[in-house]
Amino acid sequence: MDRRELAAFLRSRRERITPADVGLPAGSRRRTPGLRREEAAQLAFISTEYYTRLEQARAPRPSREVLAGLARALRLSDAERDHLHHLAGAPPGPPPGPSREVRQSILDLLRRLPQSAAFVISATYEVIAWNDLAAALMEDFSALSRRDRNLVRRAFLGPHPQGRRLFGVSDADDFARLAARDLRAAAARYPDDPEVAALVAELVDGSAEFARLWSSHDVSAELTLRKTFQNPLVGPVTVNCDVLDITDRDQRVVIYTADPGSPSEEALRLLSVVGTQRMDAPR
Repeated sequence: MDRRELAAFLRSRRERITPADVGLPAGSRRRTPGLRREEAAQLAFISTEYYTRLEQARAPRPSREVLAGLARALRLSDAERDHLHHLAGAPPGPPPGPSREVRQSILDLLRRLPQSAAFVISATYEVIAWNDLAAALMEDFSALSRRDRNLVRRAFLGPHPQGRRLFGVSDADDFARLAARDLRAAAARYPDDPEVAALVAELVDGSAEFARLWSSHDVSAELTLRKTFQNPLVGPVTVNCDVLDITDRDQRVVIYTADPGSPSEEALRLLSVVGTQRMDAPR
Protein backbone atom coordinates (compact mmCIF):
# COMPACT_ATOMS: atom_id res chain seq x y z
CA MET A 1 0.00 0.00 0.00
CA ASP A 2 1.38 3.39 -1.04
CA ARG A 3 -0.17 5.60 1.64
CA ARG A 4 1.25 8.90 0.41
CA GLU A 5 0.21 8.40 -3.21
CA LEU A 6 -3.20 7.12 -2.12
CA ALA A 7 -3.71 10.20 0.05
CA ALA A 8 -2.72 12.56 -2.76
CA PHE A 9 -4.92 10.75 -5.27
CA LEU A 10 -7.98 10.85 -3.02
CA ARG A 11 -7.45 14.55 -2.33
CA SER A 12 -7.10 15.38 -6.03
CA ARG A 13 -10.27 13.44 -6.96
CA ARG A 14 -12.27 14.99 -4.11
CA GLU A 15 -11.27 18.53 -5.03
CA ARG A 16 -12.40 18.19 -8.65
CA ILE A 17 -16.02 17.35 -7.72
CA THR A 18 -18.34 20.27 -7.14
CA PRO A 19 -21.17 20.03 -4.60
CA ALA A 20 -23.66 20.45 -7.45
CA ASP A 21 -22.26 17.30 -9.09
CA VAL A 22 -23.60 15.22 -6.20
CA GLY A 23 -26.72 17.23 -5.42
CA LEU A 24 -25.33 19.25 -2.49
CA PRO A 25 -25.77 23.00 -1.96
CA ALA A 26 -22.67 25.01 -2.80
CA GLY A 27 -22.93 27.35 0.19
CA SER A 28 -20.96 30.56 0.57
CA ARG A 29 -18.29 29.60 3.11
CA ARG A 30 -16.28 27.02 1.17
CA ARG A 31 -12.58 27.77 1.45
CA THR A 32 -11.37 24.92 -0.74
CA PRO A 33 -12.52 23.62 -4.15
CA GLY A 34 -14.59 20.51 -4.44
CA LEU A 35 -16.20 18.49 -1.70
CA ARG A 36 -15.40 18.70 1.97
CA ARG A 37 -13.87 15.63 3.57
CA GLU A 38 -17.00 14.96 5.59
CA GLU A 39 -19.09 15.10 2.42
CA ALA A 40 -16.86 12.64 0.60
CA ALA A 41 -16.94 10.35 3.63
CA GLN A 42 -20.71 10.50 3.81
CA LEU A 43 -21.06 9.64 0.11
CA ALA A 44 -18.66 6.71 0.55
CA PHE A 45 -20.51 5.46 3.67
CA ILE A 46 -17.45 5.66 5.91
CA SER A 47 -16.64 7.82 8.93
CA THR A 48 -15.16 11.27 8.47
CA GLU A 49 -12.36 10.34 10.84
CA TYR A 50 -11.32 7.35 8.75
CA TYR A 51 -11.52 9.29 5.49
CA THR A 52 -9.42 12.07 7.00
CA ARG A 53 -6.78 9.55 8.07
CA LEU A 54 -6.72 8.18 4.51
CA GLU A 55 -5.97 11.64 3.13
CA GLN A 56 -3.33 12.14 5.83
CA ALA A 57 -1.61 8.84 4.91
CA ARG A 58 -2.23 7.49 8.41
CA ALA A 59 -4.98 4.91 7.83
CA PRO A 60 -4.63 1.13 7.58
CA ARG A 61 -5.30 -0.57 4.26
CA PRO A 62 -8.92 -0.01 3.20
CA SER A 63 -11.11 -2.99 2.49
CA ARG A 64 -12.54 -3.70 -0.95
CA GLU A 65 -15.92 -2.48 0.31
CA VAL A 66 -14.38 0.84 1.35
CA LEU A 67 -12.58 1.15 -1.99
CA ALA A 68 -15.83 0.52 -3.85
CA GLY A 69 -17.51 3.22 -1.78
CA LEU A 70 -14.70 5.68 -2.48
CA ALA A 71 -14.82 4.95 -6.21
CA ARG A 72 -18.56 5.68 -6.30
CA ALA A 73 -18.36 8.77 -4.08
CA LEU A 74 -15.51 10.31 -6.07
CA ARG A 75 -17.00 9.34 -9.44
CA LEU A 76 -13.89 7.54 -10.60
CA SER A 77 -13.54 6.29 -14.14
CA ASP A 78 -12.70 2.63 -14.71
CA ALA A 79 -9.01 3.49 -15.08
CA GLU A 80 -9.06 5.62 -11.92
CA ARG A 81 -10.82 2.87 -10.00
CA ASP A 82 -8.12 0.39 -10.99
CA HIS A 83 -5.44 2.91 -9.99
CA LEU A 84 -7.10 3.37 -6.59
CA HIS A 85 -7.00 -0.38 -5.98
CA HIS A 86 -3.34 -0.64 -6.95
CA LEU A 87 -2.40 2.23 -4.63
CA ALA A 88 -4.24 0.50 -1.81
CA GLY A 89 -2.43 -2.78 -2.47
CA ALA A 90 -5.61 -4.57 -3.50
CA PRO A 91 -5.56 -5.47 -7.21
CA PRO A 92 -8.92 -4.62 -8.80
CA GLY A 93 -11.51 -7.28 -9.43
CA PRO A 94 -14.62 -7.04 -11.60
CA PRO A 95 -16.28 -3.61 -11.50
CA PRO A 96 -18.83 -3.36 -8.65
CA GLY A 97 -21.38 -1.58 -10.83
CA PRO A 98 -22.21 -0.79 -14.47
CA SER A 99 -19.69 1.44 -16.23
CA ARG A 100 -20.89 4.93 -17.21
CA GLU A 101 -17.64 5.94 -18.93
CA VAL A 102 -18.07 6.00 -22.72
CA ARG A 103 -14.98 5.60 -24.88
CA GLN A 104 -14.01 8.64 -26.92
CA SER A 105 -14.14 6.60 -30.11
CA ILE A 106 -17.80 5.79 -29.40
CA LEU A 107 -18.59 9.46 -28.75
CA ASP A 108 -16.93 10.27 -32.06
CA LEU A 109 -19.03 7.59 -33.77
CA LEU A 110 -22.25 9.19 -32.52
CA ARG A 111 -21.24 12.54 -33.98
CA ARG A 112 -20.37 10.93 -37.32
CA LEU A 113 -23.93 9.60 -37.75
CA PRO A 114 -25.80 12.86 -38.47
CA GLN A 115 -28.63 11.09 -40.36
CA SER A 116 -29.09 8.44 -37.67
CA ALA A 117 -30.43 8.82 -34.15
CA ALA A 118 -27.83 7.09 -31.97
CA PHE A 119 -27.26 6.83 -28.25
CA VAL A 120 -25.44 4.69 -25.68
CA ILE A 121 -27.08 2.94 -22.74
CA SER A 122 -25.47 1.40 -19.69
CA ALA A 123 -26.26 -2.09 -18.40
CA THR A 124 -29.18 -0.56 -16.45
CA TYR A 125 -30.62 1.34 -19.46
CA GLU A 126 -29.34 4.74 -18.44
CA VAL A 127 -28.75 6.94 -21.49
CA ILE A 128 -25.12 8.00 -21.01
CA ALA A 129 -24.31 9.48 -24.44
CA TRP A 130 -26.34 10.58 -27.46
CA ASN A 131 -26.17 12.58 -30.66
CA ASP A 132 -28.28 15.58 -31.62
CA LEU A 133 -30.75 13.60 -33.74
CA ALA A 134 -31.46 11.17 -30.90
CA ALA A 135 -32.31 14.13 -28.67
CA ALA A 136 -34.57 15.60 -31.37
CA LEU A 137 -36.36 12.30 -32.04
CA MET A 138 -36.92 11.30 -28.40
CA GLU A 139 -36.04 13.98 -25.85
CA ASP A 140 -33.34 16.51 -25.04
CA PHE A 141 -31.46 14.30 -22.62
CA SER A 142 -29.13 17.16 -21.69
CA ALA A 143 -32.10 18.88 -20.03
CA LEU A 144 -32.83 15.84 -17.82
CA SER A 145 -31.23 14.74 -14.58
CA ARG A 146 -29.24 11.52 -14.61
CA ARG A 147 -32.13 9.83 -12.80
CA ASP A 148 -34.63 10.82 -15.50
CA ARG A 149 -32.39 9.53 -18.30
CA ASN A 150 -32.97 5.93 -17.21
CA LEU A 151 -35.23 4.31 -19.81
CA VAL A 152 -36.41 1.49 -17.53
CA ARG A 153 -37.57 3.98 -14.92
CA ARG A 154 -39.14 6.10 -17.66
CA ALA A 155 -40.99 3.13 -19.16
CA PHE A 156 -42.54 1.93 -15.90
CA LEU A 157 -42.81 5.03 -13.74
CA GLY A 158 -43.25 7.79 -16.32
CA PRO A 159 -43.76 10.55 -16.96
CA HIS A 160 -46.10 9.63 -19.82
CA PRO A 161 -47.01 12.94 -21.50
CA GLN A 162 -50.43 12.86 -23.17
CA GLY A 163 -50.73 9.23 -22.10
CA ARG A 164 -47.90 8.17 -24.42
CA ARG A 165 -45.43 5.74 -22.94
CA LEU A 166 -41.72 6.20 -23.66
CA PHE A 167 -41.79 8.93 -26.34
CA GLY A 168 -44.87 7.41 -27.98
CA VAL A 169 -42.88 4.58 -29.53
CA SER A 170 -44.91 1.76 -31.05
CA ASP A 171 -43.16 -1.06 -29.19
CA ALA A 172 -43.20 0.60 -25.75
CA ASP A 173 -44.82 -2.40 -24.03
CA ASP A 174 -42.42 -4.86 -25.65
CA PHE A 175 -39.50 -2.61 -24.72
CA ALA A 176 -40.65 -2.53 -21.11
CA ARG A 177 -40.68 -6.32 -20.94
CA LEU A 178 -37.25 -6.55 -22.56
CA ALA A 179 -35.79 -3.93 -20.22
CA ALA A 180 -37.15 -5.67 -17.12
CA ARG A 181 -35.55 -8.94 -18.18
CA ASP A 182 -32.26 -7.26 -19.04
CA LEU A 183 -32.24 -5.50 -15.67
CA ARG A 184 -32.59 -8.83 -13.90
CA ALA A 185 -29.53 -10.11 -15.74
CA ALA A 186 -27.64 -6.89 -14.88
CA ALA A 187 -28.57 -7.25 -11.21
CA ALA A 188 -26.98 -10.71 -11.24
CA ARG A 189 -23.80 -9.31 -12.80
CA TYR A 190 -23.56 -6.49 -10.23
CA PRO A 191 -24.93 -7.96 -7.00
CA ASP A 192 -22.99 -5.52 -4.80
CA ASP A 193 -23.94 -2.29 -6.55
CA PRO A 194 -26.32 -0.23 -4.38
CA GLU A 195 -27.58 1.83 -7.33
CA VAL A 196 -28.77 -1.28 -9.16
CA ALA A 197 -30.43 -2.60 -6.00
CA ALA A 198 -32.10 0.77 -5.35
CA LEU A 199 -33.40 0.98 -8.93
CA VAL A 200 -34.92 -2.51 -8.74
CA ALA A 201 -36.53 -1.76 -5.36
CA GLU A 202 -38.00 1.51 -6.66
CA LEU A 203 -39.47 -0.21 -9.71
CA VAL A 204 -40.91 -3.13 -7.74
CA ASP A 205 -42.54 -0.74 -5.27
CA GLY A 206 -43.77 1.72 -7.88
CA SER A 207 -45.02 -0.50 -10.71
CA ALA A 208 -47.23 -3.57 -10.38
CA GLU A 209 -46.36 -4.42 -13.99
CA PHE A 210 -42.63 -4.40 -13.26
CA ALA A 211 -43.14 -6.40 -10.05
CA ARG A 212 -45.00 -9.06 -12.03
CA LEU A 213 -42.29 -9.20 -14.70
CA TRP A 214 -39.55 -9.29 -12.06
CA SER A 215 -41.17 -12.20 -10.25
CA SER A 216 -41.20 -14.24 -13.47
CA HIS A 217 -37.36 -14.44 -13.37
CA ASP A 218 -37.12 -14.27 -17.18
CA VAL A 219 -33.79 -12.99 -18.51
CA SER A 220 -34.21 -12.95 -22.30
CA ALA A 221 -36.54 -11.46 -24.87
CA GLU A 222 -36.73 -10.77 -28.59
CA LEU A 223 -35.57 -7.37 -29.83
CA THR A 224 -37.93 -5.26 -31.94
CA LEU A 225 -35.98 -4.38 -35.09
CA ARG A 226 -38.47 -1.86 -36.47
CA LYS A 227 -40.52 0.72 -34.58
CA THR A 228 -42.42 3.98 -35.02
CA PHE A 229 -42.00 7.11 -32.90
CA GLN A 230 -44.79 9.67 -32.57
CA ASN A 231 -42.71 12.83 -32.65
CA PRO A 232 -44.49 16.07 -31.67
CA LEU A 233 -42.72 18.08 -34.39
CA VAL A 234 -42.81 15.85 -37.47
CA GLY A 235 -45.38 13.17 -36.63
CA PRO A 236 -44.76 9.41 -37.05
CA VAL A 237 -41.18 8.35 -37.77
CA THR A 238 -40.58 4.68 -38.60
CA VAL A 239 -37.03 3.48 -38.04
CA ASN A 240 -34.93 0.36 -38.14
CA CYS A 241 -33.21 -0.46 -34.86
CA ASP A 242 -29.69 -1.85 -34.67
CA VAL A 243 -27.81 -2.50 -31.44
CA LEU A 244 -24.03 -2.78 -31.09
CA ASP A 245 -22.62 -4.36 -27.93
CA ILE A 246 -19.60 -2.78 -26.24
CA THR A 247 -18.68 -5.87 -24.27
CA ASP A 248 -15.72 -4.50 -22.32
CA ARG A 249 -17.91 -1.72 -20.85
CA ASP A 250 -21.18 -3.68 -20.67
CA GLN A 251 -22.82 -0.96 -22.77
CA ARG A 252 -24.82 -0.82 -25.99
CA VAL A 253 -24.99 1.60 -28.88
CA VAL A 254 -28.53 1.91 -30.25
CA ILE A 255 -28.85 3.24 -33.81
CA TYR A 256 -32.13 4.26 -35.46
CA THR A 257 -32.17 4.68 -39.25
CA ALA A 258 -35.00 5.24 -41.73
CA ASP A 259 -35.43 3.48 -45.07
CA PRO A 260 -33.81 5.48 -47.89
CA GLY A 261 -36.29 7.66 -49.76
CA SER A 262 -39.06 7.13 -47.24
CA PRO A 263 -41.16 9.85 -45.56
CA SER A 264 -39.46 8.90 -42.31
CA GLU A 265 -36.07 9.67 -43.82
CA GLU A 266 -37.39 13.12 -44.72
CA ALA A 267 -38.74 13.50 -41.18
CA LEU A 268 -35.35 12.65 -39.69
CA ARG A 269 -33.71 15.10 -42.07
CA LEU A 270 -36.08 17.82 -40.85
CA LEU A 271 -35.41 16.91 -37.23
CA SER A 272 -31.67 17.17 -37.83
CA VAL A 273 -32.29 20.78 -38.87
CA VAL A 274 -34.75 21.92 -36.21
CA GLY A 275 -33.15 19.91 -33.40
CA THR A 276 -34.93 20.03 -30.06
CA GLN A 277 -36.63 23.38 -30.57
CA ARG A 278 -40.40 23.69 -30.43
CA MET A 279 -41.77 24.68 -33.83
CA ASP A 280 -44.96 26.02 -32.22
CA ALA A 281 -43.14 28.06 -29.57
CA PRO A 282 -43.40 31.86 -29.72
CA ARG A 283 -40.29 33.65 -30.97
